[in-house]
Amino acid sequence: MGMIGGGKDAFIGAIHRIAANMDGLVELVCGSLSINKEIAIDSGRSLFLPEDRIYTTYEEMLEKESQLPADKRMDFVTIVTPNFAHFGPAIMALDKGFNVVVEKPVTLSLEEAKKLNEKLEETGLTLCLTHTYTGYPMVKQAKDLIKKGTLGKIRKVYVEYRQGWLARLTEREGNQGAAWRMDPKKSGKSAVMGDIGTHAFNLAEYITGLEVTKLCADLTTVVDGRGLDDDGSVLLKFNNGASGVLFATQVAAGEENNLSIKVYGENGGIEWHQHEPNTLLLKWIDKPAEVLRAGSAYLSDIAKQNTRTPGGHPEGYLEAFGNIYRNFALTISAKINGSSIDNSVIEFPSIKEGIRGMAFIESTVKSSQSDEKWVDYTI
Repeated sequence: MGMIGGGKDAFIGAIHRIAANMDGLVELVCGSLSINKEIAIDSGRSLFLPEDRIYTTYEEMLEKESQLPADKRMDFVTIVTPNFAHFGPAIMALDKGFNVVVEKPVTLSLEEAKKLNEKLEETGLTLCLTHTYTGYPMVKQAKDLIKKGTLGKIRKVYVEYRQGWLARLTEREGNQGAAWRMDPKKSGKSAVMGDIGTHAFNLAEYITGLEVTKLCADLTTVVDGRGLDDDGSVLLKFNNGASGVLFATQVAAGEENNLSIKVYGENGGIEWHQHEPNTLLLKWIDKPAEVLRAGSAYLSDIAKQNTRTPGGHPEGYLEAFGNIYRNFALTISAKINGSSIDNSVIEFPSIKEGIRGMAFIESTVKSSQSDEKWVDYTI
């Protein structure tokens, strides 16, 4: 693995490295870890990278790595830069023959996402999008239950992501993460939907197996002086006729990363909260509710494949992230070795989810700015 961004002055880079290292399948061999030359070099040295594989620009890294022998150069690159700096490095990496892992949202715009997909089809390479929450074993258990028809036809979906870290004008207080997220040139058309709304959207589609076809959105800027929205509510229509509500806010003072989802079908419902990730509630219309727990023998194969510890040993955000990297690494290794894997249990978000996420962002902005409100979700 090589890495673009994610130096010692960044939070998410360390998360990616921990996740990638969790199963001993991935080794960080090179990096262009910051646009600041001194930070890039210092960060590379602190990670014990060879001096000749610490790069100060991503262009230099991709060019020089592509010239190394196949058994020496990196197999893939992870891009953990702000949104506006995803597309360029990803396109160049694919042109140089490297698979890609990229933070969400996949690009700055839907147009860029489509171009990235065209490049993937042209090269035959693989892209992994780190929608972390799909890596949780009980999220996968929920998906499997719905896929098997346990709940009957899905009727209603409620998904919400509440944060409070932007309840003040944090971007004016020296918080660089807040500053670029609230800059439309770096973040995109919507801050709250690009940053956390896409996670909620992705989780709803992933668990239900359904696709959004129409939506009605209201995006607002609660904190005065802010350049982009920090709060939003969206009504959803799915392709089976089900309806849903998506709520994403970053101004809910006192909240941390409060992501939760409830899905209801003809026979019952499921409920999952990221604050209690090892638990999945299974509710029935005509009998007592069940509490399903990670690490238990009664879970589905896909949940077991993505569980690391015995029951009673909590697994959380890092392990979910690790599942995405493990499944990606197993997939890439199989391609290199010419072997096969079981795609029914070894899976990860791809460019498809990236495109749908960008279309969601642009559709919510269109709806919020329109007098008509209900708009078709289009790609």
